[in-house]
Amino acid sequence: METPKKDASGALSARQKVEKLLKAARDGDLASLKDAAQVIAEGQDLAEAVGDVKDGNGRGALHFAARGGHEDICKYLVEELHLPIDPVDDEGETPLVFAARAGLYSTAKYLLDQGANPHASAQDLGTSALHHAAGTGSLDLIKLLLEKGVDVDVASSSGTPLIWAAGHGRLEALKLLLERGADANSSTEDGATPLLTAVAAQQTEIVELLIKHKAEANIVAGGVTPLHIAAEQGNKQTIQLLLAAGADPNVTDEADMTPVQVAAISGHRTIVKILLEVTAKLPAVEEWSVDGLFNHAKQLAAEVEAAEQRDKEEQAKQKAKVEDKPVVVEVSPEKKQAALEAKSRGTAFFQHQNYIDAIDAYTQSLDLDPFNYQVLSNRSLCWLKLGQAESALRDAQACRKLAPDWVKSYYREGAALRQLQRFDEAADAFYCGVKVNPESKEVIDAFKEAVEAGKKFHGVK
Repeated sequence: METPKKDASGALSARQKVEKLLKAARDGDLASLKDAAQVIAEGQDLAEAVGDVKDGNGRGALHFAARGGHEDICKYLVEELHLPIDPVDDEGETPLVFAARAGLYSTAKYLLDQGANPHASAQDLGTSALHHAAGTGSLDLIKLLLEKGVDVDVASSSGTPLIWAAGHGRLEALKLLLERGADANSSTEDGATPLLTAVAAQQTEIVELLIKHKAEANIVAGGVTPLHIAAEQGNKQTIQLLLAAGADPNVTDEADMTPVQVAAISGHRTIVKILLEVTAKLPAVEEWSVDGLFNHAKQLAAEVEAAEQRDKEEQAKQKAKVEDKPVVVEVSPEKKQAALEAKSRGTAFFQHQNYIDAIDAYTQSLDLDPFNYQVLSNRSLCWLKLGQAESALRDAQACRKLAPDWVKSYYREGAALRQLQRFDEAADAFYCGVKVNPESKEVIDAFKEAVEAGKKFHGVK
């Protein structure tokens, strides 16, 4: 039987081999990649071995080579090893999408010439190479993809390529897409259009161009119009363009406010003056003037702030209730036994101060039984020994939620916070532990030390 040490060493060695190959692909180091490929293959089929190498997100060597524009590695993988040209990661994205996202025309062209699917898109978002080409402003790539038959208005959950160009301020890309027939009034699933996106991104030239192409000025998305957004920003030029295009200054947003009210709340006096002249008098505003609107805005702002504060407090209460009551799912006896065996391996590693392998073993245990608070406590301590206080804190807090009556969970949380120099929070955690077990000298002493450390840290005598 393999010892825990050998098991862990073998897993670590395999991870190192994979990381070496993927790092070579990222760095564009063809010689190192070939060496790493030979090591991983270990006499087996080289192409199959390299093709099976993925990171935690399902991305292989070709993804990383394409993202970095390392065409020599792309050629080696595609032409010598004959790896598939369109492998997909966990998001459904291909190397072509990676190259397009990075704005790498030459690499994208190579992949397309080798047969990459120009229509490939992410599974959930639906974003394709054309979306990314528009977002990066890669005119040559936009032209190439359109020549390959990609629809100029190809949809995604975040809109068409025209919306991407508008949001990223890519004026020339936007011009090209419009010339090729892009719909100036296309929209996202939430109703946002290129014009609304351009206004939000404060891209005035793009706003002007879209208006010339008959973009709808009164579109409503997310409860607001482009005029509301420009009023909040205080963007005078955009407001003038929108008004000239027929934007209605009397439309209210989801908070029942007109653009002039939004401008007043945002403190834009010049914008208030402009909109005041074209907005119908509001009954709620006693004095229909710039000063009257500002006085009204102060009252509204106070009411909104009070309402938001109430909402925050209620959300915090609800969140606390949910977090303090984790849903525990029953684990099968077989998994529990395997989890306990992994825990024992972790404890053995810990006793020999081998904290990395201990963490690996404890993680295996938690994968099998995520609700063992003692394993979380043990892994938290290992992280702390390695100086990884943030990771230690996450495990300690998860432990405390599962075992709110176990004093050690509070001690672990306090210890992690203390290492992060968050002494006030550390003292609070230790104090909670004292309340759970007033007889625990260890926690009492830790509480006192945290209080003193906090005083010194804040310069209090």
